[in-house]
This record gives sequence, structure tokens and C-alpha cells, in this order.
Amino acid sequence: MADGSEDPAVFSSSSLPADPRLLATVTNAYLGTRVYRDTLHVSGVYSGAAGDTHRADVPSPANVRMAMPGAGGLDETFALDTRTGTFSHELRATDFVATQQIYAHYSLVHLMVVSITIRRSAHATRPITIQLQTPFEPKSQDLDLKQGPDFQGAQNTFLSCHPRIIPATGTEKGNEGSRGWGRLHGNGFGDRGGFGGGSVVSKVGELNARCARSQRSHTRGHRGFNLDPPSLFYLLSSITPHPVLPPHGISPGGVANGARGEDYWGHVFWDQETWIFPNILLFYPKAARAMLEYRIHTLEGALHNAREQGYEGAKFPWESAATGREVCPEEIYGAQEIHVSGDVLLAFEQYYHTTQDQKLFREDGGWRLVCAVAQYWCSRMVWSEEEQCYHIRDVMPPDEHHCHVDNSAYTNAVAQRSLTFAADLARDLMFPVPEQWLRRARSIKVPFDAGKKYHPEYDGYSPGEPVKQADVVLLGFPLMHPMSPAVRRNDLEVYEPVTEPHGPAMTWSMFAVGWLELKEVQRAQALLNKCFSHITEPFKIWVENSDGSGAVNFLTGMGGFLQAILFGYTGFRITRSSLRFDPALPDDIHELNVTGVSYLGNKLRFSITREAMGIEVTESPRDPPALPLEAVLAGSGQRLPLHKGQRISLPMAAGCIRRPSPG
Repeated sequence: MADGSEDPAVFSSSSLPADPRLLATVTNAYLGTRVYRDTLHVSGVYSGAAGDTHRADVPSPANVRMAMPGAGGLDETFALDTRTGTFSHELRATDFVATQQIYAHYSLVHLMVVSITIRRSAHATRPITIQLQTPFEPKSQDLDLKQGPDFQGAQNTFLSCHPRIIPATGTEKGNEGSRGWGRLHGNGFGDRGGFGGGSVVSKVGELNARCARSQRSHTRGHRGFNLDPPSLFYLLSSITPHPVLPPHGISPGGVANGARGEDYWGHVFWDQETWIFPNILLFYPKAARAMLEYRIHTLEGALHNAREQGYEGAKFPWESAATGREVCPEEIYGAQEIHVSGDVLLAFEQYYHTTQDQKLFREDGGWRLVCAVAQYWCSRMVWSEEEQCYHIRDVMPPDEHHCHVDNSAYTNAVAQRSLTFAADLARDLMFPVPEQWLRRARSIKVPFDAGKKYHPEYDGYSPGEPVKQADVVLLGFPLMHPMSPAVRRNDLEVYEPVTEPHGPAMTWSMFAVGWLELKEVQRAQALLNKCFSHITEPFKIWVENSDGSGAVNFLTGMGGFLQAILFGYTGFRITRSSLRFDPALPDDIHELNVTGVSYLGNKLRFSITREAMGIEVTESPRDPPALPLEAVLAGSGQRLPLHKGQRISLPMAAGCIRRPSPG
């Protein structure tokens, strides 16, 4: 918190950051902007083709700044409330308080709201004049804006809006105790694919209350999981809150960022599935499903990508936008960083094991996607007579310092996992399993040095070569590739000292998860502490690199950090048959409460201390009925049934949550 704010969910300051990139973002996953910025973005609205595709800049009437020129003795505060998703600017004098609020509405998702409220003290009588400053112009480098008809006193611009009802100056007269103005900026797709908008004036109050109710509903289930409110807030602001909105994916900088030349232009990467998705899945399976639906809706583009490179099946793009075709401006990444297809399928696997939602696969396109990715991997592999195994050649691993390498350990391991999941799912759905899936999964090479007992990053890698970011360490988590604790330790020891120290923010989180697996808690904490150098003041905006460069509002880094808490401290692992746990707490954390974990239709609460762990089913819906659960301790095999409202207590030990087994 900045400037002494006491509420851990509110970040306030008497001044704004000098770097405008670090201003707070307000978004509801459909509309998004940085406060006091002259443009906003709409999810799924892009401009340009192929490598020039970027989020279309929409002129933002929400760029309004409240001021009182010439007035002295004012206290000024800027604050972001992560509980309500509201940015506020307050001017306070001895006889009045003027408050401006900016927020993207969470239930009326086409609305960006700016409200001004003036409250005077009981005995004040002088007029109070507030100046509203805005540089708004109905111009865009990306959109063809045309004048539309006036509506309810507002002048409309087709594809955007030019509100005229709020005057440049608002005066609260002496005979009024409190007065508010609200400016609503509406944006949406028309039936003919046009993008239209309007502006009306509303009394503030009920609108704010309705948004707050929606935001509370949106974040319900996290009251016990409050170690990092800003990261959680920015992630939740990026997931679709409204069931009728089409899914458009999540980019590393969120919908508020991504104009041409910034924040990866609003494209969707592996960041969505690998770094962001697991956090969302365990709390909001419906929102996680929408993230997967984005990939289903862009499957035709992925099929095109594979054909264009001479392969079968579906190759998901390294950078995706509206269609699923490759939009990376640099060809080598799109051609070689092919692990993204496996990352996508890993998310489908995690979702299936957490929800058992077969409808997604039988009826809603999921099975076609799984088959297409499996087919791609089969066509991408070549048989090595010399080594008697399958190779994947000429790739770029997650470590982007290297390209044109053969047999990336991560790429091959995630391909193997894709094929194994495809075969397992086929059996569950009672579909035939192609023999080539099984044969290639059994026989693909995952590089391993039997002498040094570690995984080389690729064929020919020499220990000590610099690495950009988390790569081989991802074999342990999230891939859970089979290996002994000694090999897991060696992988961490080999790659930690050669990984770029000031590189992408998510990297050290994955090293921390590895050390927590091995119960090296303080070593994990030291690495996790490195993440804090990526957090800026006063609004806790993450930057991609610790020197401030790269993407801002870096959801990928936030997602990695939250995974270190959610999957590291608790030891949660999603497997085919259970949700495993194996807690490990650092010295400065005495209790961890995680509320609202969703598993097989149930909601669970975990309370973890150094001595014991409590588990309780808090919700168990009947329509459709949630599957019954039991807790099983790994060491003793003790089985404890879980019933709604009944808390069980376990020793601080490894175990799992699963469906009861017969006998």
C-alpha cells in the first residue's frame, strides 16, 4: 500500500506515477482502459492483418480529469479499490469533498462509467465549482468513425461516442447537500458487425451499487485466499463475467493494453493456458471453460497454420488474435515455438480432470480439437533409426535464447502428454484410440543425461549455457513428468544459476514451486521474493522485466506468482483421478486459508497450519448433482468421507481428494 492506506484491498497515493504505463487499469474483460488514457479497447476488436494485427484503439470519453484550478489547501488522493474494481480521485477541502470514480461495469459490461459526486459539510454555503478536463476527440487510427444521430441529448459517433451532456464545468449550488453526475460510455457490436455507442447521464448511486454487487459475486469464494489482492484482482478483471459474451482469450497485458507496438499488441499466447488458466480453473470452472472455448472457436485458424507449414492437424499460433491464424510479427516464433499446441491441450486436460465435463468434448467441439492437436504432433514427429525413438526437430523451446534446436525437453514432454491425454479421453468417451497416438507417446525422446541425472534443455545443450526463462523446470510442474526427487533437484540446481536474473516475471515462481515440492521452503521463499521487484507503486501494476521493460499489467507474472501460492504452498496437483495436496509453509506464514476451490462440482475450503489441515465441503449442488468426495492420506491410506458442512482435520501431510472408491 502507498501513503499509509490501511485497507489491504485499496491502493492509494497522493500522486500518480510518473510513467503513464503504470496507471491503474479498469476493465471488465470486455472493455478496458488505463485511467486518464485517451483510448480504450474492446475484447476481440483488432485492426490490421497478419503480423500487423493489434487491438483497435477506440477513443475514450472516460478520459476525464477532475480539477479545481486556483483552489489552494486541497488534499488530493488517487485510489484503486480492488474489491469493487473502482478507481477514484478525491479532492478534499474544509467544507466539501469531491469524488470522481471510473470503472468498467461488471454486469452492464458494455458500460464504462465516470461519476462525479460533491458532498459539502453541513454549514457550508459557498458555490463549489469543479472543472472536468478531457482531451477527447472522436478520432482513431484504427476505426472509421462516422457521425451518428443524436439520442436523448447525446451526440453519437458510429463505432464510438461523443458525449456532450456533461458540461466542462459542474457547479454544486449552495442549497444542495450532495449532488452527483454520471457519464456512461456504451459500446457494443451491432447485428451487422458494426461497433456502436452512445452516452447518457445517470444519477450515481444505484448504478454504483449494482456494479459493486456484481463485482462481489464475481470474486466470491476468495475471501480466505487473500495473500495477493492486486494480482487476483487484475486476473479476475480479465475473465469473462457475462455468460453471453463470446470468448476472446486473455493477452499478457489484459484488454486495457495492446495497442500497436505495445504489450504484445493484445495477442493471446501460451501465457493464457500455462500461467493464467490454472488459477482460474480451481475457483471459476465456468470462466476457465470460456478460455477453452476461445481455442475451440479459433480451431479453423489452427488447422490452417498446420497446413501452411506442411503438417496435419491443428497447430495453434504462437500469437493469436480473432481467427486463430498466426499473427506473430516475427516469423521464427510462429514457425518454431510449437509447444503452444501442447500447452493448449494441457489446459483442456486440467479442466476435464477437475470438472468431468464431457459435454465440452462430446457436443461443444472439444474432442475435435483434441484429435486435431494429437494429429499435429504425430505428423510433426520423425523416427530416428539411430536412437530408435521419435524426434521433434527444428524448434524453439520456451527458452527463446535458442532456436533451430532438436528435441526440446519441454516441447517433447508436452507433446507426449498431449497424446496420452487424447488416448485417455478417447477411452472415457468410448471412442477408438488410434495406435499411432500410443506408439508415439511411448517412444518420443525426452532428453535425459543418465550420467549427470538431469534433463538437458535440448539435444546438444551444455550445462552453464544461459537460459532466458523457466523451461526444463516446467517438466516437474505443471507437466508432472515422471522423475525422481534427485532428478527434480538436479534440474533446479542446473538451471537456476544460468536463468536470466532480470527476465520475465513468471520464471522464479516455477523454481519456487519446485523447491516447495522438495520441502526446501526457505530456498523457495527467496526465489519467490524476487517476484516483488516486478511490482510497481502505487497501484501494484506488474511489469514483465524487473528493470521496468516489457509488457505492463503483466498478467503472466501475476499468474505465475499465484500458482506458487496456490500450487506451491498447498501442493495442489490436478491428476486424472484426484486433486493431490502436500502443503509446505514458509516461516513467516503461520496459516493459509483457501476458500472456494472447485472440484468435481463441489466447493471446498482448506485451512492449513504448521500442525494440521482442515478440509470442508462448503457447497455441493444438487442440480446437477456434485460427485461425492473423500480425503485420503498418502502415508497411511486412511480414508475420510467429505460431507457438506462437516469439517475434517488431518495432519500436515500429503494426500488427495477424490471420488470414493469401492470397498
